[in-house]
Amino acid sequence: MSIPSLRRHEVTLLPESARVIIRPFIPGDVQRVTTIIGRALALPEEEVLMQLAAVRLEFDSRHFDIETLLQIHYDKVKPHIFTHRAISKERQLLIGALFSGEYALESAALFNPSIVPHPDQSGIPAGGLRFMMSLRATGEGHISSIEFRVGTISPENAIELLPVSRFVTVPEVVPNPGYRKKRFMIKLHEMSLDDDHSAAVMAPLAENFTRSDLNKSVATVIQDTLPITRNLHRTLESIQWLADSNYELRFCPKLAMSERIIFPVSLNESNGIEDARFVRFVDDDKSVMYYATYTAYNGRTILPQLIETEDFLHFRILTLNGSAVQNKGMALFPRRINGRYAMLSRQDDENLFIMFSDNPHYWSDPQIILRPSEMWESVKIGNCGSPMETEAGWLVITHGVGPMRKYCIGAALLDLHDPTKVIGRLSEPLLAPEGNEREGYVPNVVYSCGSLLHGRQLILPYAMSDKASAIASLSLDELLVALKSGIVTPDVVIPAPL
Repeated sequence: MSIPSLRRHEVTLLPESARVIIRPFIPGDVQRVTTIIGRALALPEEEVLMQLAAVRLEFDSRHFDIETLLQIHYDKVKPHIFTHRAISKERQLLIGALFSGEYALESAALFNPSIVPHPDQSGIPAGGLRFMMSLRATGEGHISSIEFRVGTISPENAIELLPVSRFVTVPEVVPNPGYRKKRFMIKLHEMSLDDDHSAAVMAPLAENFTRSDLNKSVATVIQDTLPITRNLHRTLESIQWLADSNYELRFCPKLAMSERIIFPVSLNESNGIEDARFVRFVDDDKSVMYYATYTAYNGRTILPQLIETEDFLHFRILTLNGSAVQNKGMALFPRRINGRYAMLSRQDDENLFIMFSDNPHYWSDPQIILRPSEMWESVKIGNCGSPMETEAGWLVITHGVGPMRKYCIGAALLDLHDPTKVIGRLSEPLLAPEGNEREGYVPNVVYSCGSLLHGRQLILPYAMSDKASAIASLSLDELLVALKSGIVTPDVVIPAPL
């Protein structure tokens, strides 16, 4: 079986330290907070104006609206203001600046891309495509977030990325998001919190309720159950945590795609939003939703979550439910199969699984479809994004880990009507790290979170050693020939090293 030739395009996405946002810089020690405020309150007004002018001169050109952010951070420490005198707007902004700091989103890495057709294809010539690419940006403290890029593929398969803005803006966190009662209660059950206290909170809520509805119900339960017991406190705290983990984001439509950043919001993703796998999902009624699975990380544990968006302006961030929601690498199929949603996953950090569901938010009963077979994937295998539909079957881009923790990219073909059946598989890597692709934060790694088909070409964006990203392409026809001529031996397994 000959491996199809692969073209590496002259497109490289490198991390850029100049792309920064402003984040709170507030000490955890309350005494330090009040001491810093005291120094600012002691300044004469003339000194306040001079110092604020210096901040504006140095930082205003690096951000769209620095004053709004400084005011927000002032409001965060306002409860610690210990004077009843009126504080000028300028002094408030200076105090806000004392509790602010710039954060370089991608100073460490820009990697693990996924790619989908852009929702707006206006102005694109016949045979061309506008695409949207997501990337994992990593900065100080190894905190990961999601960035976006826009590019085009010409009818001749030339790939070009639009210029990237130097500005980056976080979205508004919608203050009163909505929830679905059934999903909420399923997650409470999985958290072993379906007790009398949670029942009392949930009972008066409608099938679709808001955060303010939830807060009112919680307040009523507290009032009716005084004194608050330890069990009640635990239940109410967990309900609030679950509500915080399901939130909505909204970007200003005037922002370019490259100016939008999804930065961690909830506590369960405080150390990063990792490896988003976007897919353009077309439902049976032809409606389109862009989904992305990602891994939330809080520094100790991981939690697979789901993003929903129709326009990349309004995003819903949701927890996933079910016994199979427990590991990285979940990738949704782009349509229902026999009326059901389908998902690839990795349950055991070694094999590739598939599962089906009537609900995209609930997953259980996974079954193995691929085990390590060749030496280059003998440690573990996984997916590199959502499957792609071809006339020959579902094309799955895989990754395999072999000797010396070397990551390579491979491919497999699943039956179109029954994707539990593997009908083709490459015995050799499709893409292996070469030359400077081997050097980076994690050496000897090529990895992707999603590809797309453009005509008879496979467009494969990939990360290079957890540092930067590039794009390759190859003939779909050549790949399908190689896959269909491969020998599938699902029962031949090379055990992972002890």
